[in-house]
Amino acid sequence: MTRPAGRPATGPAHLPLRTRLALLACATVALITVGVCTAAYAVIRYELGHQLDLQLTQAATLATQQNRGEPPGVLSGECRYLAAPACAQLVPADAADDPSGAYLLPVSDTAREVAAGTHAPYYTDLTLHGHPVRMLTTPYTAGEDKALQVALRSDTTAKGVRQATWLFAAISVAGVALAALGGNWMARRGLAPVARLTATAERIAATRDARTRIDLPSGRRDEVTRLAASFNTMLAELEDSVAARRRLVADASHELRTPLTALRTNAELLARADRLTPAQRDRASTALGRQIHEVTSLVNDLIELARDEEPTPLVEEVPLAPLVAHAVETARAHWPGVPFTLTVTPEATSTTLPGVPSRLSRLLANLLGNAAKFSPPGSTVEITLLVGELTVRDHGPGIAPEDLPHVFDRFYRAEASRALPGSGLGLAMARQIAEAHGARLSAERAPGGGALFRLVFAVTGPDA
Repeated sequence: MTRPAGRPATGPAHLPLRTRLALLACATVALITVGVCTAAYAVIRYELGHQLDLQLTQAATLATQQNRGEPPGVLSGECRYLAAPACAQLVPADAADDPSGAYLLPVSDTAREVAAGTHAPYYTDLTLHGHPVRMLTTPYTAGEDKALQVALRSDTTAKGVRQATWLFAAISVAGVALAALGGNWMARRGLAPVARLTATAERIAATRDARTRIDLPSGRRDEVTRLAASFNTMLAELEDSVAARRRLVADASHELRTPLTALRTNAELLARADRLTPAQRDRASTALGRQIHEVTSLVNDLIELARDEEPTPLVEEVPLAPLVAHAVETARAHWPGVPFTLTVTPEATSTTLPGVPSRLSRLLANLLGNAAKFSPPGSTVEITLLVGELTVRDHGPGIAPEDLPHVFDRFYRAEASRALPGSGLGLAMARQIAEAHGARLSAERAPGGGALFRLVFAVTGPDA
């Protein structure tokens, strides 16, 4: 039968984890306590009964030794008194041989079978004169068709069993109560980090503030503490991601403001084209096209940076030497005033790199374009391809020591490059593409002046 819509689910599986752990601990300890008390009760009851049976056996032996040759009938004792000796009587196998006096203990057909030797000795629990009695029926002596019946009051044994029953029942109840309290305490204490983790997660979900952290107890390295530490690490990564996203949006809005303003100005100027000379219209139209191209390139770069991953289905083995040669030829066409020299070692001619060709081409284009942009007129940009390494060197002003740690930051532009075209995203995109391909891109000051960019990667192929 399905649960009606809108009614909350019930059952043990929907209880809070702390309650379930407390119930589990309570049930476990309670079962152990009840089991131990039950076993102890059974042992005590058996031992008390066994002691009474031993007393009956000793009384039967003593009665046999002291009453040899006695005829059937009562031998001794009054079973109505605790202090009296054991009741004893002899019962013949044939009822015709019964004495004229009455027996103290009840005589059954089974007792006469014991006297005749056709039945084994046995114990019987009965009541005499309102008191509990335990009786042993056993053969009297060999060769005589008589059975000896010996009885003792069992009040003390019954009382001991009752006391043990109440004692172990009280112990079981107290054990269950202590188990409930202890289970609840253990669940609260053991799940305290989980409760803090849950509260932190709920607070982050409500406030969207990833700066919150869980306080970790010092000196503890259990699973829950490790979970809390991992959660703190995840929060730190989330905070960095949120901060990077906000910084990207802020930087993008700042970088887009200027070209968009110029774009709008030229668009408004062209809207009044009837007031402009043909030369003015041409200049405004050319500027508008250039600004549209700049904005389009900037937006495309932002999309590439925001994606932060490579399209893995397009990965293939890319031959590096032809790819680098094509990138150099493209750079020569784009920067006709800058000489580019390419050196490929014989060992690197057949190496390949797993990656996306278009993305690797973009990486090389950004590096070569950056080198050409900072190269003085007539200076050479040197590209060297080795096995597992590509270097691009220019002979420009180089990178200032204070700028070196920031050359791959998004939108970062050094003082010397603020007058040059560009958005400050080229090197950031180059490093992102390199990291996505398992490579390492670094920048350094070249000996003798200029900047040197070094791309180190793991290649495949016969010479790798």
